[in-house]
Formats: sequence, structure tokens, C-alpha cells
Amino acid sequence: MAQESSTTRARTRMRTLTTKPVPVPVTVIGLGPMGRALAAAFLAAGHPTTVWNRTRGKADELLAKGATWADGPLDALGASDVTVLCLIDGNAVDAVLDRALAASDGRPLPATTLVNLTSEGPGRTRELATRAEEFEVPYLDGSIMTPAAAIGTEATRILYSGPADLFDLHRATLAALGGSAIHLGVDPGRAATFDVALLNLFWTSITGLMHSFALAARHQVPATELAPHARQMAQLVADLTPGLAARIDAGQFSGEGTSSLTSVSASLEHIVHALEEADVPSAFTLAAKGVVDTVLSAGLGTDSPARLAEFLSHERVEF
Repeated sequence: MAQESSTTRARTRMRTLTTKPVPVPVTVIGLGPMGRALAAAFLAAGHPTTVWNRTRGKADELLAKGATWADGPLDALGASDVTVLCLIDGNAVDAVLDRALAASDGRPLPATTLVNLTSEGPGRTRELATRAEEFEVPYLDGSIMTPAAAIGTEATRILYSGPADLFDLHRATLAALGGSAIHLGVDPGRAATFDVALLNLFWTSITGLMHSFALAARHQVPATELAPHARQMAQLVADLTPGLAARIDAGQFSGEGTSSLTSVSASLEHIVHALEEADVPSAFTLAAKGVVDTVLSAGLGTDSPARLAEFLSHERVEF
């Protein structure tokens, strides 16, 4: 008889469990601030929750709330139908799997579904998904788009990717984390792609905001006075986002009726001069100007800023 697939085994176990009144058991591996928040949310929702971390001390509060400590990664994987990984990076995920394999004495790993909420790039995430597939362990990837304090509340937003039927199978369990759980597609690296793209937006925006506060401070303008105007500027960016995205996807880059890249370059030149005059480092803005000027050198100065996305998506861009 052919060995049943791990996904089939997981579904069978889930069907059995859903006939019982108790919520599905969950394991959380990795107990940093986010991992502890995830485990606490599962406990609060009534899920029997097993936890494991390299250092047991981080589990004390969770154990006091009713969580169960696993003796190691293999025991942690075998304790539940769903195992959530929330570790520092993909190497840490590999290390957990390596320890589980070493303890398994050649036996298959438990049929738990791995829900990997570890932050990683899309390429590395696909490698982890492939490794899980080789072990016949069902795998979903996820990217948490909210801080640890939001977990378990309506403010939670988690993006998932991987097999749609696997996501549907565990949707009710993952709902314990609160808020929105959005499945983006079957490519396991898709959620990670959204994650790094959105974090790039967030952190470059925060860095730009701090840069602006620094420039204002040089001219004795307190951050709290600039803040309301900065918020309005951020809202303008938000308002422009759908239109720019539509232009990019449609391949429509004309600058007619909007700011051209030539005018963007002139504005950035003005800002660089103001930064240098105020003795505020200008490298951040000079880098942005370098990208714009490289596009100008290609004869595209009359195009809109939407052209920058198309230009930067090339495999090799020199500026």
C-alpha cells in the first residue's frame, strides 16, 4: 500500500479533532516577543499550546498560563497538528529541523503543519518550503504585518502563502491570532515578497521622516510643529499610491499632467543643497537623486515617477 501523504495525514487528524469540543492543539517554536505573543493568543483562545525555545526561561509566563513545555524540537513538532515557527531567520528554522531530524533516528518527522512566521526573503522562504516538502511535512509561510502588541486583537494582519487547501484547513485555528488572515497564493515565497516590499516602504519612510525632522531641527523647528504637515504629506503619498500602481501595471509612464522626472530631479537638487547648507547628511537624498538622474540619462526625463519602478525592476541597474 502506498504511504499516505503528510497532507492527507494532517487532514485526517484535523477531521478527527474537529469532532471534539476542544480546540486544535498548537505548538509555538521561538519565544521572542512575537513568539510569546502568538502563544499567548492561542492560549487565550483555548488551544492546548506547547512551546519550545532554546532558553526555557522565556516560557515561564506562558507555562504559568497553562502552556506545556516540549523537551526538544522533535517533541514540539509531535505535540500538535499545527506548529508555528517564529524564529530569528531561516537558518534558525533549519537548525530546528536539523535537531528534530537528529532526534528522530531516521523516522519520518511528525505530520504537523509548519506555519512559518519567521521573517525571511522570498528566495530563502522557497528553500525552506522545498525542504519541508522533502520531509513530507505540510508547509505554509506567513508574514506578520503588525507589532507583537497587536497579536490577538482586531489590529492583527498576517499574510499567508502556500497550498490554498492547507490554509483553509487551518484557517479556524489561525483565527486565534486575531484580525485579518489573508491568503495571497500558492507560491510559498509570495507572502515574504509582500513582506519585504512593504517593510522597505515602511523603513525608508521612517528614515525619511527622521531625516526631515533633523533638517527642520537645524532651523529651530520642533518635530511636533512639523509633524501635522508631515502627516498631510504622508496622506498625499497614500492618495497617489493607487494611481501610480495602475500606471506601472499598465506600462503608462507619461509625465503629462503630473510631475516629470526632470522636475523631480530639480526638486531633489534643491533639497540636497538645503541639507548641505544646514550641515545635515545628504547621502540619503543623494541616493534617490542618483536613481532619478540615471533614468534622465536614458532620455526619460518627461516620464512620471512611475517609470522609476519599471527602471529599478531591471536585473542590473547602475547609478
